[in-house]
Amino acid sequence: MHKKYKIIFFLLIILSIILISSQSYAADPKIVTTLKKGFEAIEGWIIKISTPAAAVAVGTGVFMKKFSFGDEEKIRTGKRLIRGSLFSYGFILAIDLILSAIKTIIDP
Repeated sequence: MHKKYKIIFFLLIILSIILISSQSYAADPKIVTTLKKGFEAIEGWIIKISTPAAAVAVGTGVFMKKFSFGDEEKIRTGKRLIRGSLFSYGFILAIDLILSAIKTIIDP
């Protein structure tokens, strides 16, 4: 439980550094610029990887349902896999939308 609070605290510190640095009228420090570019690169990688991963998971769930041969457990597992992968992909896209909205608010 304490590890979770440490991670949240660390993320809040990083977020506050980024927000405080964007409020100044001088140029951003080099470390903040590097962090922003790094987070944008990671965000791009996650979006690029999540699309084929979701497609593979949905395809696997469909084939699992199709070739279950009447086994109820395999049908349930296939449905759960499809539903979970679609919700996860939707969550990743929603996070991307929220982050770009925050970015437009912070950087006018």
